[in-house]
Amino acid sequence: MNSTPRTTGRTSRLLVAGTLGFALAFALTACAGDPSPAATTAAVAAGQQAAALTITDPWVKAADSGMMAAFGTLTNDGDTDVRIVSASAPVASSVELHEMATNDAGQMVMRPKEGGFDIPAGGTHQLAPGGDHLMLMNVTTAVKPGDLVTVTLTAEDGSTVDFTAPARSFSGGNEAYAGSSATPTPTPAAS
Repeated sequence: MNSTPRTTGRTSRLLVAGTLGFALAFALTACAGDPSPAATTAAVAAGQQAAALTITDPWVKAADSGMMAAFGTLTNDGDTDVRIVSASAPVASSVELHEMATNDAGQMVMRPKEGGFDIPAGGTHQLAPGGDHLMLMNVTTAVKPGDLVTVTLTAEDGSTVDFTAPARSFSGGNEAYAGSSATPTPTPAAS
């Protein structure tokens, strides 16, 4: 008895079933698989805003105690605006985002920046003496010129980015501070 036709028929049915199964799996993967580029961009924007940031020419003002400031240029290489809402550094008990502004008496004072720093898509935001800066409060470890300080920036979506800044001697930027009463009075190490 010849079994070739039966085997061929069975093989054909298995081949058709396998092909249909593959096509079905492919169709389901296409529907639920990789998101569109727009969805990917939205996911990055919603959960990894800080990943689009870099900082150039970072530096901190050397200080033995009190307060010290961090500077540099934040660059947003992404296609979505990024807002930095907080920062931290292991050499200080806290870090505040500061701006320079005119108080009611017409004096320039530094104060916490309400809402944080906005870095536009494809743009930059300067952190500089006499302008916006990061203020490292209650320095817990003396930072000498040449020391390296790591600072972590936190974006509005909770994502973070670190940068390392060398310490420099700097005699300028001894502005008055218009912070809360719980915040220490600035020392010569202020911005």
